[in-house]
Amino acid sequence: MIVNLIDAGWEITHQPAHGLLAFQLAMHWQPDTRPAHWPETLIALTEHDDGQLPYEGRNHLTTAGAPLHFQVLEFSVEQAKNMVNVALQKSRWNALMVSMHASFLYEEKRGESAGLDEFLDEQKENQQSWRREYKVSKAVAQYAYDFVQWCDAFSLILCLNQVPPEGRRLEISIGPDGVHYYVFQRKDESIGVEPWPYNVPEFTAHIEYNSLNQLVFTDDQELYNALQKAPVQVREWRLSNS
Repeated sequence: MIVNLIDAGWEITHQPAHGLLAFQLAMHWQPDTRPAHWPETLIALTEHDDGQLPYEGRNHLTTAGAPLHFQVLEFSVEQAKNMVNVALQKSRWNALMVSMHASFLYEEKRGESAGLDEFLDEQKENQQSWRREYKVSKAVAQYAYDFVQWCDAFSLILCLNQVPPEGRRLEISIGPDGVHYYVFQRKDESIGVEPWPYNVPEFTAHIEYNSLNQLVFTDDQELYNALQKAPVQVREWRLSNS
């Protein structure tokens, strides 16, 4: 979950919804710089955070009982393996992108546990095997994953309400082309990206989320029930080149 603290309580965005937003931020990318296996790359982008742990026990709560923000969540070998296995059911390219995402997220944690190290070694072998089967170089796969990572970073910035006010720029990430991209908000509240990487002058993107006014929950079931009862809200952004 992506959890924002608001005056009335919590604003909750499910991570698969964040993946869908990342897809929307990718679909208008300039055709001549799109990565290989474009449809599969978009699907990987949509599903890169799927396979989350079920609402059981206290999987989605902090020690204090608050909804657990994904950045506080401890690494789970089970969840990471599930993420790759779900992707593999679509295609090996989909799994390659998701596997590279897992390496990007968790390689820095290498050495923390034997299970983690085994998982990371397995992903290196998987990635090499899938690249060979697709007859693509490591550079081609890395370009595609860098695109996934860029869209993921941009989506998270929007989900976390991190676009700075008053036209100040925030770096999204380095794109797959090695370019530094920045996001900013204009006075009319439209969102700008510099340099503009899209093949249309303007488009909209949106996400669904829930607001909860209950601050603390006893277990996942109580949180799940509250989320099911909460009205679905929609936030929309207008992205424009001018």
